[in-house]
Amino acid sequence: MKFVTIEKKGRISVVRFDRGNAANALSLALMRELTEAARSFDDDAETSAIILTGRADNFSLGADLKDPEHAALKDEGLARRRVGLMTGTRMCRAWEEAQPLTISAIEGWCVGGGVALSVSTDLRIIGQGSGMYVPEIERGMNMSWGSVPRITNLVGPARAKRIVILAEKIMADRAQDWGLADETVADGGTLDAAMQMAERAASLPPVALRMCKQDINAYANALAHTASHSDYDQFALAQDGDDFAEGVQAFLEKRPANYTGN
Repeated sequence: MKFVTIEKKGRISVVRFDRGNAANALSLALMRELTEAARSFDDDAETSAIILTGRADNFSLGADLKDPEHAALKDEGLARRRVGLMTGTRMCRAWEEAQPLTISAIEGWCVGGGVALSVSTDLRIIGQGSGMYVPEIERGMNMSWGSVPRITNLVGPARAKRIVILAEKIMADRAQDWGLADETVADGGTLDAAMQMAERAASLPPVALRMCKQDINAYANALAHTASHSDYDQFALAQDGDDFAEGVQAFLEKRPANYTGN
């Protein structure tokens, strides 16, 4: 893989993704690699914990709005667009369905699609100076990839509305207080803290760990698909609107957007 590496240390694996720049944005190619990385553990009976981490400066600033492959989808027919827009959904589902305990180690900013990816793992450890931010509505989009029910499970409906609808920037202390993150550590220390948590998981009976994770997820996510089964279709609909075009252009030009509701 070009952007993703997997390092195995006994019953613990560390998955790193790096686009080679500070934004560490999620292109379609990177999303496919992250899906492949998660699925590579499907037949692995030995691994007890997987740590997922981005760059030391930023976890990820979200979906890559400049990705030529993603931009080209807008000119495709609806059937092809739907397949392309399912890429992020498949990535997050692959991480959610991984049988080992999964832990995101977050340094710097975790934005949009980065948040969607991180909440598809079981736990999140965040650096003290780091933050999480969901700006999709500000850019004329919906929040997709199955992330809305996952965020709501973690923080409750009112706080989910502040995160997803009001696009409040949630810094580390508030992220932990709200349940969006599980532990806050000194900047630069998230990987070490995640490793300590992973070592605890690796010390436990592996089959019991996997069975209990499966039970918890089955209960917590029982209605998740009902809420998010069509979010990529909602994105395709939003993509055809003037507000989407304005939101993306305003972001690229670093100016306030002027929305009309069209």
